[in-house]
Amino acid sequence: MTRPSSVPPPVTAVLDASSRWLPARLGEVEELLRGAIDGYGETLGGDAAATLAAGGKRLRPMLVLLCAGPERAGEAVRAGAAIELVHMATLVHDDVLDDAPLRRGLPTVAATSGRQRAVATGDLLFSRAFALLADAGDDRSVALLADASVALARGELAQRREAFDLGLDEERYLSRCRLKTARLFECACLLGHPDEALREFGAGIGLAFQLLDDVLDVSGPPERTGKARGTDLLDGTVTLPLIEAAKRDPGIRKVDLPALDAAAAEVLCDRIAATGALERVRARAIEMVAGAKQALERAEFSPEQRQLLTLVADGVVQRYS
Repeated sequence: MTRPSSVPPPVTAVLDASSRWLPARLGEVEELLRGAIDGYGETLGGDAAATLAAGGKRLRPMLVLLCAGPERAGEAVRAGAAIELVHMATLVHDDVLDDAPLRRGLPTVAATSGRQRAVATGDLLFSRAFALLADAGDDRSVALLADASVALARGELAQRREAFDLGLDEERYLSRCRLKTARLFECACLLGHPDEALREFGAGIGLAFQLLDDVLDVSGPPERTGKARGTDLLDGTVTLPLIEAAKRDPGIRKVDLPALDAAAAEVLCDRIAATGALERVRARAIEMVAGAKQALERAEFSPEQRQLLTLVADGVVQRYS
């Protein structure tokens, strides 16, 4: 089977450990993703296909499949494809809001096709996600994914409302991250298995994922992240590294974020790193992953599933080390 593009080593480790079944299932997810966006014309379908071709870690479908286990095929593959379509849709819409030129090192749909076509592309991806589940009569999965999608919208609104706000505190930051990132990780786990312990597991690795992604935005380098260093700063997105750095360097709160250009953002990234904020945020993320693994111990899983999900949790940290 052809593995999803941009597969980092920690994900490769999971695929290797589950070689008898998981790679083939992820291949089925890829086929379903391609089929879900086929037949929508050269313009809209082409933009959707370009988004899919840009690749990704496919971490959310992997969580669905791992939580479902090797015995559940069709339903889990369908749910995995649906949650990836929602994730792709949010990325396309985020790029519109941020006027982002690059995503994963490639031009965004907004950059190549314009904002209006990018909005339509994101809408198509959202609609196809729910169509996959509704066509199969999977009411539970529709409800779970709809709830997570509402949380995503609330998180995005919070991020826009709090843009350039250097008075943002850690509690409000984490609340936003729970909505915008962690809820989709929770949803992925619960789509695979109804055990409520997985809600805590998904939330823990989802929050850690976001914290470490925010660290990477400051530390770079661009060839690894696929975007300019300090992109969050330029967008006005206040993240935990910035909040932590301001505690040690109060002068950071006086920085005129809206006036930053790319060069000034690089300088501010260096200033944030000099406070030790990145190390402190990494430590918080590692604590969250440890808590997620403790929650996993309460889930009624086979030893193989627990081992594979533990590898995923550890991979979240290793991906950013």
